[in-house]
Amino acid sequence: MFFADIAHAMGASGQQAQGGPMGALGSFLPLILMFAIFYFLLIRPQQKKAKEHKAMLEGIQKGDRILTAGGLYGRVVAVDGDELTIEIAEGMQVKLDRGYIAGLSNPVKKETKKGK
Repeated sequence: MFFADIAHAMGASGQQAQGGPMGALGSFLPLILMFAIFYFLLIRPQQKKAKEHKAMLEGIQKGDRILTAGGLYGRVVAVDGDELTIEIAEGMQVKLDRGYIAGLSNPVKKETKKGK
């Protein structure tokens, strides 16, 4: 008899907590907000970076200085579809798939400001 009273009391409080249609929306609102935050802070910037990297890979031409994913610097000597021939030292050429390029390594000369 005592356990039936406890079960009845627990069931009544559960029904009051539902609160109708706004209660269901209210319980999903934090989940929706978390997804929106993850989208704008993590997913969207990563997709943008991947799109820029893909465009950079498609624009590689003969003569570009590159950095491979393995950490080697080189100059593109020949392009044959997705296969690139890069020169990593004088007289040493290796073939590399276009997907293994981490980025361009064109040196940018820093200008020193004089008089300031």
